[in-house]
Amino acid sequence: QQHPEVSKSSSGASAPCNQSIPSSAPYSPEATAAFATAITLMVIFTIVGNILVIIAVLTSRSLRGPQNLFLVSLAAADILVATLIIPFSLANELMGYWYFKSLWCEIYLALDVLFCTSSIVHLCAISLDRYLSISRVTYGRQRTPRRIKAAIVVVWLISSVISFPPLLSLNKSESNKSGNEKGPQCQLNDERWYILYSTVGSFFAPCLIMILVYVRIYQIAKQRTRCPPGEPRKDGIGSATPSQPPRHLKANGKDEDEDDNSQTSPNPTANNLLQPPSPSSSGPMTKEEAKKAKPSFKRILATSKGARLVPGRKSKPESNPGAARRKAMVNREKRFTFVLAVVIGVFVLCWFPFFFSYSLQAVCPETCNVPKPLFTFFFWIGYCNSSLNPVIYTIFNKDFRNAFKKILCSGTKGTFF
Repeated sequence: QQHPEVSKSSSGASAPCNQSIPSSAPYSPEATAAFATAITLMVIFTIVGNILVIIAVLTSRSLRGPQNLFLVSLAAADILVATLIIPFSLANELMGYWYFKSLWCEIYLALDVLFCTSSIVHLCAISLDRYLSISRVTYGRQRTPRRIKAAIVVVWLISSVISFPPLLSLNKSESNKSGNEKGPQCQLNDERWYILYSTVGSFFAPCLIMILVYVRIYQIAKQRTRCPPGEPRKDGIGSATPSQPPRHLKANGKDEDEDDNSQTSPNPTANNLLQPPSPSSSGPMTKEEAKKAKPSFKRILATSKGARLVPGRKSKPESNPGAARRKAMVNREKRFTFVLAVVIGVFVLCWFPFFFSYSLQAVCPETCNVPKPLFTFFFWIGYCNSSLNPVIYTIFNKDFRNAFKKILCSGTKGTFF
């Protein structure tokens, strides 16, 4: 969010930038060509990769979960950074001054702050969604596309509230806008209050929230791993509580009110072993018949995988399509949570050096001077993050990998609208 000022000035450190911009090009022709080529390739990769993410979520059956709409919005923000921000930052960096109109400088600064802030707020929202999905049993049913879209609107509104008010109150000097021997400059001011506000609001506070949420997710996952399926959990997650009515399980491990598309068993007593035996039409049962008809622990036990344990025969967990489907969904949720943890970790690694060094300008402006080349490097590493998410999805998530292969190999087959 602060990086705009860095990019406007080739040095990237507010006040020091103004003092170090030469009247001629800051880089040699060879360095300029290499830098321009590298950033151009990064921009193309960012646009293509994030478009693939959007198409994959909209077309792949395994990625159509409402929560993946967050990834669509995040990919859109990265595309906007690559098209509306990075090219102008590159021109400003290579030329050493702001070549474009002052009005576009204002718009450019506002959009730069907005898009980059929205990226981390998106990750914050995704973290909270992950937490709710594993901590509340009913959240999955409440997580509709409509609600996720509303949450995305809130994410962009929060990003705007964080980004725009300070920009409206910034005092930009005429020397920065109208130019001098160094050329016109387009940068945010370096007042201490703004640096602290923007670094805390746009990075450090959301980062703290994400870290705390993922620590809690890890704790819940650990509790679930340690607690056997039949025992009540300390956090109450996934277990029946005394306030819940008794659940009547069928022999296939499902609730009576749960949909079951599997075939019915030819054995009438195997359909619902928790129901008392109905009186025989032929008269009262003998002692032996009553003993056989009485449900025993083994006859009514349903395993965590939905396998039926009926005396005299073994059944495989795979024989229950419903249980296999639920297990696949749980595994997909686990993979998705892990991938998002990687996305968040990479985002923090890319942007932390910049935000930390930028915040030093407010904490100790006299003694904590970051070298200009290092600060510029931190700034561009942050921008590189926009191109990394598609790579992370491809490496760590099989569903995305398969979707990308299908999109790239099937050509124009079908439509994603």
